[in-house]
Amino acid sequence: MFALVDCNCFYVSCERVFSPSLEGKPVVVLSNNDGCIVARSPEAKALGIPMGVPYHKYKNQLQNA
Repeated sequence: MFALVDCNCFYVSCERVFSPSLEGKPVVVLSNNDGCIVARSPEAKALGIPMGVPYHKYKNQLQNA
C-alpha cells in the first residue's frame, strides 16, 4: 500500500510549531543549498512571493511587511 499526503505550507507550519511568534507573519522557508524559497505561508503568498526564486530578490518586501 502506498499513500501520498500533501500538507498545506508544511515546512512553514513546522517552523511555526517551534516559533509561535511567526504566526500571522509572512514566512518563507529556504532550500539549504541555494537559498531559494521552497515553502510560503499564506501571508507570503498574499504578497505575491513566488516559489523557487532566490530569497534575496524578495528580502526587502518580506522584511517590510
